[in-house]
Formats: sequence, C-alpha cells, structure tokens
Amino acid sequence: MNSADKSPKLARQLGLFDATMIVMGGIVGSGIFMNPYVVARQVHTPFLILSAWLLGGLIAIVGAFIYAELAARYPEVGGQYAYLRKAYHPSIAFIYGWGLLLVTQTGGMAAVAVTFSKYFLEVTHAPLSAPVVTILALALLTVINCLGVRAGSSTQNLLMVLKILAIVALVFCGLFFVREPQGMTGPALDRPVSFSLLVAMGAAMTPVMFAYGVWQTASFVSGEMKDARRDLARGLLIGVSGVVLLYMVVNFVCVYALGPDGLAQTETPASSVMRLAFGERGATLIAVGISISTLGFLSQGMLTAPRVYFAMAEDRLFFKSVAWVNPRTRVPVVAIALQGLFAIVIALSGEYEKILSYVVSVDFIWFGLTAASLFVFRRRSESEDSSDAIGNRFRVPGHPITTALFVIACALIVLSTIYKNPGNSAIGLLIVVAGIPVYLFWRWWRRE
Repeated sequence: MNSADKSPKLARQLGLFDATMIVMGGIVGSGIFMNPYVVARQVHTPFLILSAWLLGGLIAIVGAFIYAELAARYPEVGGQYAYLRKAYHPSIAFIYGWGLLLVTQTGGMAAVAVTFSKYFLEVTHAPLSAPVVTILALALLTVINCLGVRAGSSTQNLLMVLKILAIVALVFCGLFFVREPQGMTGPALDRPVSFSLLVAMGAAMTPVMFAYGVWQTASFVSGEMKDARRDLARGLLIGVSGVVLLYMVVNFVCVYALGPDGLAQTETPASSVMRLAFGERGATLIAVGISISTLGFLSQGMLTAPRVYFAMAEDRLFFKSVAWVNPRTRVPVVAIALQGLFAIVIALSGEYEKILSYVVSVDFIWFGLTAASLFVFRRRSESEDSSDAIGNRFRVPGHPITTALFVIACALIVLSTIYKNPGNSAIGLLIVVAGIPVYLFWRWWRRE
C-alpha cells in the first residue's frame, strides 16, 4: 500500500441534483449565446438549422446513455480516465489526462475566463484591467473548490440555475417583445437533395456537436457522489436532455426573431435578439447573462477536471503530491490549485485560441474511444457475473447499434475537422502523441 492509500479519502457528498447541474454546467457556456450564427452560415432555412441542432441533440443523448452505463459499471473518481484505463491500457488514460491538463480543459478554461473578463468589464465598468479580472475569477474559483466539494458544487449549482434563468429570459423576450420578428416561413431546404446538401449539413453539425460536448466531465467526480451508479447515470440523462431543450428553444427564438439571413449576418445573435426587444438596455442585460454563464462554466471545470489529475497521481502516473487530500476539506487541493495555475498562465499568455484550434479533433477521438470501451466491458461481463449484475442496473437502449452509431458520428466529426483544418489537427494529434514518451519516462522514473 502506498502513501496515497493512507491519506484521507474524498468525501461522498453529491447527489442527483448536483450531478444534473454539473452535467448541464459543463455543456452550457457562452457559446449558446453566440454560436447559432455559425450553423446558419452553413445551412440557410429554419428547418435545416433546427434539424442540425435536433440531430446533434439526439447524438448527445445517445452519448449520455453510453456514459450512464459506464458510470453504473465503474463509479470511480476520474470517470472517463478510469474507463479508458480499464478498457484499454494505463498509457491511453495517461495520454487523455496529459491532454486534458496541458491543452483541452485548461485551454478551454483560459478562453472562457478571458471571455468572462470582457463581459464583466462591459457590464460593471470596474476600474480593473482584463488580465486582473481573469486572474481574480480563476483564483476565486480555485479557493472556493479547495474549501470542499460541497462548496464547489453549491457554487456551480447556483451559477447553473442563474444560467437557466438567463436563457429563459432570452427566449421569453425574443418571443414576446421583438416587434417585427422574421418568423419561421420559407422552404424546408435551401438546395436540392444532393451531395452538396450533405456536405453543408456535415459542416453545420461540427459546431453543433462541439456545443453539445463536455457532459463527460461530470464523470470525473464519481468518487464524490453518494450513489454514483444511480445519481450520475440519471444526472447525465436529465442534464443532457435539459440542455437539448434549452438549445432548441434558443435557436428557435434566434431564427424566429432574426430570420436565417439575419442570424447568419450577426456574430452575437443573443445580443441582437435582445437589442430588437429592448434596445441597448437589452444588449446589456444579456451581457450580464453571458458573464454568469461563462463564470458557471469555469466553476464546473474547476470542480471536475482536477479529479482526473488526482486519479493519475493515485495510479503513480503523476506527481505524488497531486494525490494529496486535505484532511479537513477532503478535496485534492494540490490538483485543484494546479488546474487554476495552468489556466491562469495560458490565459495570460494569450495562446489559448491557438491551443484550442489544435485540439478540436482530439476531443472527439476520446469521445469515440470511451464509447467504444462499452463493447469491451460488455464482452468481459459475459463471463463475469458480478460485473454483469452491475451493468444490469443501467444498460444503453439499442446497444450495440446505438453505441456503434455514436462512435461512427465521433469518427465523422474527427475526419471532417481534419479535412477542414489539416494543419491545426496535425499539431493537436502531435500533442497527444507526445504524451507517449512522457508516459514511458514516468513509468521508468516511478518504477518500484
């Protein structure tokens, strides 16, 4: 037994509501207030725009079912990291965690922190610079999460509820206060059924699927849930379904108020809708909502991602100190502080946008690999009665067909992204591959 085994254990204090809010908080950031225009630039009718978001939502729900079964089978700290380790090899899990800390999670948090500072200063006109606000926001969330998982989760729950209220307000104002909405009329298709239409829908699906991503981070806190097998599985399904509903009504309102052409011409559709409803005062109000939403996304990331680094350290694949749990707060404070520090450094470096452009294809490689792990676990469980009993608590409807379709969807998104951005995708893949020699060195250095 190593020293990490003798340290205080993580506290199991989270329930179904916490799980649901964590799932929704990981998906809903600032993007839904701004990104609908990206889809409208690829397909140009209300039917096609909403169909893209609905299809993306259905794929996300299938993914939620898959992760729900994985959570029911293996309710361990680190979630997706643990699934990859058990299904394939510790090296695969390490490379996932490596990319999460150095690029994916940290780069995303840095970008969102900068977005938060922009909107915060726009609303408050505080006598602070944007970098100072960025540092203060990340530092504050780091401290809150070091106080305990209950403190971090309660903060996340509050911010997610406020996000939902902001979205509801946007929808209500767009439906009832825009004086001359463009409506939902027009043809169903913007071109004949052809390969060109298929390519356009594929291009539209890429930003849609990224908008629906990040629900998997809820699995990272499995080790701190009272009943992870039940509550995380249910939270994944409720949370993803709730986000699909929110996204659909937001996009309906954007198309209804602005029309497909108007939506495609603005890079800030939520602000445009609110400006039509209440003028510049409306734009200011939605800026408040976006500020809250971005802060909520940061809170969710600070709550969940450090558990992966903690799990890596427990597996002796990372610095031993990262596995240290504070005996009073019973959270991995070193891992949390590490996440906060890395996010601050990348945010201040100004390189976060470049970093994110490198890894957009990599994200869905991990989605696909994790979903495919269900085939591995199902095959193993055929000869292991105990594992099969656990798996029977929740099973993916339509497996193996639905699981295979999700894996194929992930593969198509990866291929589409590589095709559109070969240079950045190649760099992203090189960053991932660079984790292999690091893993080998770490195993050599930490060998007993």
